[in-house]
Amino acid sequence: MLTIGKLGSATGVKVPTIRYYEQIGLLPEAERSDGNQRLYNQKTLERLAFIRHARELGFSLEAIRDLLSLSDRPDQSCAGADTIARAQLAEVNSRISRLSSLKVELERMVAQCAGGCIADCRVIEVLSDHSLCISDHSHPADK
Repeated sequence: MLTIGKLGSATGVKVPTIRYYEQIGLLPEAERSDGNQRLYNQKTLERLAFIRHARELGFSLEAIRDLLSLSDRPDQSCAGADTIARAQLAEVNSRISRLSSLKVELERMVAQCAGGCIADCRVIEVLSDHSLCISDHSHPADK
């Protein structure tokens, strides 16, 4: 059995985050010692490592909840997990596309900046007027 601190150290997840995951039901409620200290077993450590890895890959907490639910039923088809992963891949590709557009726009702004005074600064000018940008690099949620 691991204390919350040792669980956090073993998985690289901060203690408040572990408590939060427990609170929202991603982790089962911890057993308690006689001194009321949280205690976690190996299965919870593996589940938390799964959650951390999924978060590193950018999955939302809701997608992780769905993936955990699927992993709790190992005899079923993996089509649901595949669908969730494909949706995450599409989101990553969308972010890469937006970041590439941002990179091009920032490189152009910097290249066009004459280094003079702010009144003539291309960076300030473009930031003040989105129509001067060569691409639409706004986030879809901003539209």
